[in-house]
Amino acid sequence: MGGMERSLRAARVATYVYFVLCGTLMGTWVVHIPAIEERVGISHATLGGLLVLLGLGAFIGMQVAGRLTDRLGSRIVVPAGGILCGASLVLPGLARDPWTLAGALLVFGFCNGCLDVSMNAHAVHVEKAYGRPVMSGFHATFSVGGVLAALAGAGTASAGLNPAAGMAAMGTACIVITLASARALLPAALTADSTGADSGSSTETGTAPAGKRRGTTGRVRLLAVLALMVMLCEGAANDWSALHLKDVLGAPAGTAAFAYGTFAAAMTVGRLLADRFVARFGSMAILRYGAATAAVGITLVALGPWIWAAFTGWALFGLGLSGCVPQLFSAAGHTDPSAAGANVSHVAGLGYVGMLAGPAVIGWLTHLVALNHAFALLTLLCATTAVGARVLRTGSDHARERDGTRRPLTAGTART
Repeated sequence: MGGMERSLRAARVATYVYFVLCGTLMGTWVVHIPAIEERVGISHATLGGLLVLLGLGAFIGMQVAGRLTDRLGSRIVVPAGGILCGASLVLPGLARDPWTLAGALLVFGFCNGCLDVSMNAHAVHVEKAYGRPVMSGFHATFSVGGVLAALAGAGTASAGLNPAAGMAAMGTACIVITLASARALLPAALTADSTGADSGSSTETGTAPAGKRRGTTGRVRLLAVLALMVMLCEGAANDWSALHLKDVLGAPAGTAAFAYGTFAAAMTVGRLLADRFVARFGSMAILRYGAATAAVGITLVALGPWIWAAFTGWALFGLGLSGCVPQLFSAAGHTDPSAAGANVSHVAGLGYVGMLAGPAVIGWLTHLVALNHAFALLTLLCATTAVGARVLRTGSDHARERDGTRRPLTAGTART
């Protein structure tokens, strides 16, 4: 038992490492966007179109990696995704014209999608083996990777390195860390044991009859739609939070920049705390009340006439959304452990579409109404998500509602 516990602990630490790596790799690309845009000689509009290829590549990579993870095991696919993602990071930095940048973003997006889904599928297996919620903590470390990328980008820029050199150095470092962490991932045998441990009590295992499988597919589709709505809200906040303070409330550019910082900080803190609340109240409550809190926050942003009200609203928006996506990914993986990779890829893929579409949808609405009024769509999506949270309802949720007591989650009841 001691050896098993050490293996699980090592696998959890390794999963944290891969989430940090994924956030660092994507963040490294983001911090070099201005320099690459100038080097290639393209406009903001052209860059926006090219970013669609990044999203397309990520979506395809997610679907491919999801199936490969179920077939080969995350211990193979996760390191492979990390190596490919690290190696492809330098490609945008080497681009000389829009065509080569387009190809580079498509390849980098594909590799990033492979790493994203495979590490989330492995995180599901780790959570299953632990028998308690740990998914939100993994997603919090993704944000830590973005911070590390910003610091590294500032360091390479001050050292006079061009984008290609800085991105190559970061990619190489990530490949080394990927290889060093690979052995700690759960082996296929342990993954199979953890996912099959409750086969007698769960109706959503890989041996479920055809009728149950159809129900499972329908549930995954509902989870994917909810992920689309939640991540659309996240994407809108990423691109429009600072502009809202500047254009609607007339805040100085320096002050407006803190709007996104407030949102991101609240989301990171929320994810660091969410697992404890999931263990106490259940994933359905986190999704329901988190989405409701986000709806209140974005409504305050839309209607508040003061800058302090906007900061409060963006903080509530980030805090409310923080635990939503991890619960949806976790639920998708636990719905059918034998197809965890494929199910996570469906939910993550559609959610990623929402993340990319969010800024564009709000931008289109600003042609019809003021920016703060366009945020009404986000309020509607959050409210709909709160209502749809019943898709995460479990037997332990029934018990909580019946007797009002705390019921700790176990491997068999973590999320069915």
